[in-house]
Amino acid sequence: MGFRTVVVKSRCKLEVRLSSLIIRGEQEKHIFLNEINTLIVQSTAVSLTASLLCELMRRNIKVIFCDEKSEPNSELLPYYGAGNTAKRYRMQAEWKDSAKAEVWQRIIRRKILAQREVLLARGALERAEMLEGYAAEVMPNDETNREGHAAKVYFNCILGEGNTRQSGGFLNGCLNYGYAVILSACNREIVAAGYCTQLGIHHINEFNEFNFGCDLMEPLRPVADSRALSLEPGDPEFKRNMADILNLEVISEGKRTTLDVAIRNYVRSAIAALGEGDPSRICFPEGGV
Repeated sequence: MGFRTVVVKSRCKLEVRLSSLIIRGEQEKHIFLNEINTLIVQSTAVSLTASLLCELMRRNIKVIFCDEKSEPNSELLPYYGAGNTAKRYRMQAEWKDSAKAEVWQRIIRRKILAQREVLLARGALERAEMLEGYAAEVMPNDETNREGHAAKVYFNCILGEGNTRQSGGFLNGCLNYGYAVILSACNREIVAAGYCTQLGIHHINEFNEFNFGCDLMEPLRPVADSRALSLEPGDPEFKRNMADILNLEVISEGKRTTLDVAIRNYVRSAIAALGEGDPSRICFPEGGV
């Protein structure tokens, strides 16, 4: 599995030759495909060959396409990530509601505690204490919506009173970009494990192709929040800095590794927890906020 996130943001042609990505722009660059885990095509002036796209899918390399504003708007996924995908789809459809409810409880509790860490780093001790209380109150399937209550406190703090996630601005732009990168990493691992991104455990929107990815990315959002808050307003390199969060050093299964590898471990452990009805099996990444 690769370890590099490649961002292409200027006019060029991308093709494949001898197991390498060839970038033909003002200069020609070669990158071994086995080093790449994600390719972000940030410019609409980039052209790609069909043979390259087929090879990227064969190797389960995530491809993210951006629009004319350089904002992520689509991604490319292979139809099949494992040889027994049909069997795994059936298993996924048969996950018990009780297992989904308990896994969602664990996911939301971890998300709120990670948000608390972000607030602590910003010195918002009183609000951090409120989030700790909300985390302790999360019920199976988050029936009392502690996630929503925590989000109101959290975003009022990091965005400022009167601002919302729909208000626009530099910080929200950074968050949107970072969330898209994390969602794509989760989707890649779901597909690579042979499961379906559409079949979520909490997100069930019939028009959302990535319901399951949206479920699993929730406790990872504060990692993007922390990186976005560390950037200077108007930083022209914010997209590169946000995409680089996949290389952030975290702890996974007691070992130091990158967030990208930790997401792989986390997604597969969450899938195992859903299949076995044991949420204690989930291996969340530690650190990064």
